[in-house]
Amino acid sequence: MSKETIVRVPDIGGTDNVEVIEIFVQAGDEISKDDSIITLESEKSTMEVPAPSGGKVGKLLIAIGDKVSEGDDILTLVAEASAAQTQDDEPEAQVSDQETTADEASEEAAPAESGQAVSQDVVVPDIGESQEVMVIEVMIKAGDKVSKDDSLITLESDKATMEIPAPASGEIESVAVKVGDKVDEGVLIAKLLAAEATDTKKADKKTTPAPEPSKKAEKPARAAATKTAAPVASSAHVAANRDVVYAGPAIRRLANELGVDLTQVNGSGRKGRIVKHDVHQFVKQRMQGGGAQGGFSLPTPPAVDFSKYGPIKTEPLSKIKRLTGDNVHRSWLTVPHVTQFDEADITELEAFRQETKPKAEAKGIKLTPTVFVMKAVAACLKQFPTFNASLDPSGENLILKDYIHIGIAVDTPNGLVVPVVRDVDEKGFMALAEELGTIGEKARDKKLMPNEMQGSSFTISSLGGISGTAFTPIVNTPDVAILGVSRSAMKPVYQGGEFVPRLMLPLSLSYDHRVIDGAEAARFTKRLGQLLADIRRILL
Repeated sequence: MSKETIVRVPDIGGTDNVEVIEIFVQAGDEISKDDSIITLESEKSTMEVPAPSGGKVGKLLIAIGDKVSEGDDILTLVAEASAAQTQDDEPEAQVSDQETTADEASEEAAPAESGQAVSQDVVVPDIGESQEVMVIEVMIKAGDKVSKDDSLITLESDKATMEIPAPASGEIESVAVKVGDKVDEGVLIAKLLAAEATDTKKADKKTTPAPEPSKKAEKPARAAATKTAAPVASSAHVAANRDVVYAGPAIRRLANELGVDLTQVNGSGRKGRIVKHDVHQFVKQRMQGGGAQGGFSLPTPPAVDFSKYGPIKTEPLSKIKRLTGDNVHRSWLTVPHVTQFDEADITELEAFRQETKPKAEAKGIKLTPTVFVMKAVAACLKQFPTFNASLDPSGENLILKDYIHIGIAVDTPNGLVVPVVRDVDEKGFMALAEELGTIGEKARDKKLMPNEMQGSSFTISSLGGISGTAFTPIVNTPDVAILGVSRSAMKPVYQGGEFVPRLMLPLSLSYDHRVIDGAEAARFTKRLGQLLADIRRILL
């Protein structure tokens, strides 16, 4: 016997509204476990979602261009199941919305026919440690028919936006909250006249996929309600009610980084919600002197018709390159950069690496110079804690970190990504080399998750495998420093009254001058050079 299940978006590091840019399967395809089924692209990475098990694709529930979050439906998957498993599953009669039969949907849509209905209170569930969370959207009204797991309201805390689902199917008797209310766990949301499930009938029915009449019938009603409410949440309305700011956590973080007061920004999103474009537009107007408080003007680059000089073609930048461009541009404008250049003698280190390299290769590990640089940097960060820190949003306090997580810039065909290696100070050379190889491969194969690129306290960008003698890396905010590593070269160094050939490694340390002084940066690179010259010093 076959069993149909729903494949959903897995944990993607808390990132919401991630765009579907590629679909690898279609209805009727036979797939195996871990086969890639879709590709998602967020602001920081591109990732492929694998199949959790093998089977035959029933139907696709998403399309290219859709925005999805953790738990959203991707497709239905038909897999062979044993008779024993089927018998165990039937008495529970717990199937997903996609597995509900047409007869069961009719029973849920008409609870009065069963003659049994129960009025129950719908309350705010466990929302972690958040208190006084604001209601930013109410999706129901008295008399609405809802199905189990339909969204009732949307809450927004300082860290996340969450929708509260209906615990059961039925009819809304009354709504106890409104937009702008602040609620805690246990607060009444609405009263629901819920239908009691008839388990004996459901257990006898064959579970086959069917449409969702209750949900689909509700969508037009909600669309009409949204259309009616839209004028209330216009820009003028937002401007007149500055106590309530409708913006998600990512937008608030962006505003903090740019120093934007969100109460001064008019939202162009649904119901006056502030989106990223609104913040960027606000900053652009301020910089061009269009704001009430004035500002400095940036010259607008001239539009040039390059085709008059010869043949041209236009290729769009990848999303990762566009977003990376936004991030480095913002960092360059908001962080006062200084770059300290230095060199490290790695002659003995390279000899040790070449001696150890065969042992590493026997274990399938590539031992690169970057691994030794990471360990040396970790030791320096312990000695110079201000390099392992971040400024708070006010710019008046320094947040010192007790952990050492180092971001490693990785070049991929789609652009630059920065996966994070955690607790570098607690890992050995071989363990770091193995992890570095794994994250590099995942980055190039578009399999990095967003949480694997978050939480760095310092960043290393190495171009040593390509070329160059020095460069000025841009600080990867909210870090306060980044180390650029260029290609090593043999140079004559004056030692003991004569010139001797030594392998020298160029170092470029860019830092936030609000936090780090030039003398401190010079001491940092000097100590880093000492550690790289004799890697045994790390043990001291």
